[in-house]
Amino acid sequence: MSEIEKVNLNDWLDRVKFDRHGLVAAVVQDAIDKSVLMLGYMNAESIQKTLMTRKVTFWSRSRKQLWTKGETSGHFLNLVGMYLDCDGDAILVKAKPIGPTCHTQKKSCFSWQLVEQGFEE
Repeated sequence: MSEIEKVNLNDWLDRVKFDRHGLVAAVVQDAIDKSVLMLGYMNAESIQKTLMTRKVTFWSRSRKQLWTKGETSGHFLNLVGMYLDCDGDAILVKAKPIGPTCHTQKKSCFSWQLVEQGFEE
């Protein structure tokens, strides 16, 4: 039996617990190789735009506006699926990246590995 529960859009959106600023954390994962690409924040409008355009769109906390990943660089994140965590306070976005995701031109924004004794990696 699958552990994934499939729900319609309205029920899914009802389960999202936006913070006091109307935002929810969104982790982006490469749909093909499963690597974690980035973390952004979404509001209800950016979720709707993502679903309409199939291009992952976030709320920029610094610019205080919507921004579609890749709108200036051409390195879009093409939406494959969206999953809500059990608490409703984080979204997993599965996407197919076009080019590097990070503004540093790396595939992932998570490129600084802590080296510490006892870590397995």
